Amino acid sequence: MIDRKFTFSAISQFVHHHLLWFLISAYAIAAVYPTFGLWIRSVSFGDISIFQEKTHISLLMMMLASLMFNAGLGLKTSHLKAVMQKKRVLAAGLVANLAIPMAYIFGVTLVMRLWYEPEEAQHILVGLALVAAMPIAGGSTAWAQNSNGNLALSLGLVLFSTILSPIVTPMAFQVFGEMATDEYETVLQGLAAYGSGTFLGLWVVLPSLLGLGVRLTVREAWLAAVMPHVKFINALDLLLLNYSNASVSLPQIITDRDLDFLAVTLGITTGLCLTAFASGYGLSRLFKVDEAERISLIYGLGMNNNGTGLILASLALAAYPRVMVPIIFYNLVQHLVAGTVHELTSRTSANQTPGNS
Repeated sequence: MIDRKFTFSAISQFVHHHLLWFLISAYAIAAVYPTFGLWIRSVSFGDISIFQEKTHISLLMMMLASLMFNAGLGLKTSHLKAVMQKKRVLAAGLVANLAIPMAYIFGVTLVMRLWYEPEEAQHILVGLALVAAMPIAGGSTAWAQNSNGNLALSLGLVLFSTILSPIVTPMAFQVFGEMATDEYETVLQGLAAYGSGTFLGLWVVLPSLLGLGVRLTVREAWLAAVMPHVKFINALDLLLLNYSNASVSLPQIITDRDLDFLAVTLGITTGLCLTAFASGYGLSRLFKVDEAERISLIYGLGMNNNGTGLILASLALAAYPRVMVPIIFYNLVQHLVAGTVHELTSRTSANQTPGNS
């Protein structure tokens, strides 16, 4: 009889290692069969009031909270003690994670004034703003670990960018609003209000801290037993979130056949992603850190929590479905670039191994 535990672990590993292809498939399904994705978005559990502010509870929000809880559960607290020895690099990484994309997007807004369709340019700006304003993706720690990066630094970047997000994200939206035209300045300022303390605190920070709290209180043996299940649930969560949010925008774009919008959005989004990854490398050279820390900075500065950005866009910007396109593209491109970085670092490590030189 086949060992069920072994079988589930193998399935979990298969999904994890082929997540990019599953993600591409989810987007393809959303483009041709959006019905189930739209149903996921419609499931609601009512409203609650927190600090005299009404907050809507939906299946999407619960899925986001699950992702963040599992991310906190996966943090190895023993590594967090070591991160305080890297305070300067950590602080510089957190600043660069916001400042470099801001500079890039400012340059894009100047160039896109020449674009023949100003409305499309504003959709791209708002979408890029949502990417840049989000905290660092928890998935960057997995990539860093797979590439023999410094896990303590990687975890520190994710944890502190997440904790600071209720303060940093609204400020970022205000800055990006200054780059937009009147209508979209109002849109971004509305995001600053909608995506402030209550939303990010309740659905991003709190679940992450709860997951970390559970990690501190349970035994390692129990964690080792449940982590394959956690990884599998995370992967399903991520795929369903992306499928559901893509169901809003992709069918309409395919129907419109606006290929020039897709092409220019993909080009600009890829440029932002490459700039973000390159900034991690540049920062590592500036601080003269070792190879493991360089790898963590590259992944940390290159990968953002686009699941949160997609949900925020789908809830607050339902009237602007094209805003989601840059976020969807960035989510795909960041994994492609991360995979390329992993291949390059693996080859470099292999060439430096004694006997291969």
